[in-house]
Amino acid sequence: MQLIACQHNIQWENREANFDAIRTLLSEYGIKPGALIVLPEMFSSGFSMNVARVAEATPSLTESFLAEIAQEYESLTLGGLVYQLADGKGSNELSVFDPSGQKIGHYQKNHCFSYTGESDHYESGEDILLFDWQGFTVCPVICYDLRFPELFRRSVKAGADLFPVIANWPDSRVDHWVTLLKARAIENQAFTIGVNRVGKDPKFNYPGHSVIFDPHGTQLALAGISSCCISADIHPQTATEWREEFRALGDMKI
Repeated sequence: MQLIACQHNIQWENREANFDAIRTLLSEYGIKPGALIVLPEMFSSGFSMNVARVAEATPSLTESFLAEIAQEYESLTLGGLVYQLADGKGSNELSVFDPSGQKIGHYQKNHCFSYTGESDHYESGEDILLFDWQGFTVCPVICYDLRFPELFRRSVKAGADLFPVIANWPDSRVDHWVTLLKARAIENQAFTIGVNRVGKDPKFNYPGHSVIFDPHGTQLALAGISSCCISADIHPQTATEWREEFRALGDMKI
């Protein structure tokens, strides 16, 4: 399966500009039918705390865009967006669309980032999302979730072997980003794909560095600091065979 990360310079609270940027990047990349295309956290708005401004209406323009991309490239597509809850707080989510343009699931970020005040504006979720694609059991998570290995362990026990991590991860902690993605791959004997953004918003600069690791922690692809796509061709038996040979997951006590 072709696994694709698309990182772009998110235009602040400007859906159409961000849709156009992603369309251009994907059109210039050789995407195979059946791929998994992964877009960043809040890819159509940026990491905004103005929930009322960036929250999706009904129908959602961002979900319509994800469905469009999935259909155009005959692939599974996921990306981050915002909904507003009844109490006015936001829900930092991702949605997943299959090649027919049907929504097959959504996930609410389990760990809102208290350090930057996200938890004051957004409500944390509790559930995980698992779905099957091209022989993989996929479990996507969002940004700060990466720092909580217990979330990944919970998902591995449920069968996950591929973790997309979508983010708006700032340049001051880029070493943490790459290191944690590699660690999550090694300790869970799973593929990880981290998809970040580039550019800047009113508070932070973003370094890109979207990256793909295999279950051994081998780096398969790494982006730089510019808008681009990266990809790797991956196979579920890589994780299955390594887990059967080196039975670390069978020795878990949680």
